[in-house]
Amino acid sequence: MKRFLGKATLVACAFGLASEAAATEWNVSVWGKRRAFTEHVEKLAELVSAKTNGEFTMNISYGGLSKNRENLDGISIGAFEMAQFCAGYHRDKNRVITVLELPFLGVSNLEEEVAVSMAVYGHPAAAEEMEQWNAKLLMTSPMPQYNLVGTGDPRDTLAEFDGMRVRATGGLGKAFEAVGGVPTSVTATEAYQAMESGVVDTVAFAQHAHLAFGTINQADWWTANLNPGTVNCPVVVNIDAYEALSDSERAALDSSIPEALDHYLANYGTLLEKWDGVLAEKNVQKVEISDDVIAEFRAKAADPIRDAWISDMEAQGLPGQELYDLVVKTLSDHRAGN
Repeated sequence: MKRFLGKATLVACAFGLASEAAATEWNVSVWGKRRAFTEHVEKLAELVSAKTNGEFTMNISYGGLSKNRENLDGISIGAFEMAQFCAGYHRDKNRVITVLELPFLGVSNLEEEVAVSMAVYGHPAAAEEMEQWNAKLLMTSPMPQYNLVGTGDPRDTLAEFDGMRVRATGGLGKAFEAVGGVPTSVTATEAYQAMESGVVDTVAFAQHAHLAFGTINQADWWTANLNPGTVNCPVVVNIDAYEALSDSERAALDSSIPEALDHYLANYGTLLEKWDGVLAEKNVQKVEISDDVIAEFRAKAADPIRDAWISDMEAQGLPGQELYDLVVKTLSDHRAGN
């Protein structure tokens, strides 16, 4: 009997070890706190776990694995399996997707932002560049057009942008620089302190970030309709980790992306509906920029920055014109389809 029980115990232990070995657990590096910007990552983890009966799980870490500027580096060395980053944090490492950060692209809603982002992510040049970092572009983190919060009197003319110290990264920083602004690329988590200490006069963010990082609490005013552009922040996975998944795990992951993005869009839509109430609650003045000022801003920032970007990319052997044309065509096709 003892021998029988001993053998049964060994078999049970071996089965337990095999089951444990079969489970897949990914670490995911994001930053800040859970917010609208990370809801698709949270939903993706939920869906994947449900589809695999808990055999494929994701541990989402808000800053515990890496600094936000170092997430792509972490992916490249396999420090974690999935991460979110923003193109403007290291433009030299992800040149292709910076086409999506050009000012005044004309993207008018989150659905259009998803369409143009996924089109660019699917371009061979984007995949090839990301392969240098052992990264695969999985999905975007669509954000509305950025707008400013600021202290003191509202800045609603280009003359008032001259000398304005603004937290703005990537193409947005270039746009404000084109009209005399002084951009700084402090990270999202540093923006509140930069505003509080007077390092910057204004901060350019989407609505969720003004809430999540507290800049709305420092604000006297908000530009409701400047809409100069947005930043592009993909979610990527480590290629080795992705290829190591079983067929069923990979299918669970890939098939969950559309639903995760739909959840993100619905959640963000609810936030936007409440935004005016947030401004009123915090006594932040809603500033409408005149059409003439916006047109002047576009003339000084859009064409010159776009042309310079295309030339720079082509000089580096990247298909700059083709990528820009892809964005324009995708935007047109998406609108025609709707």
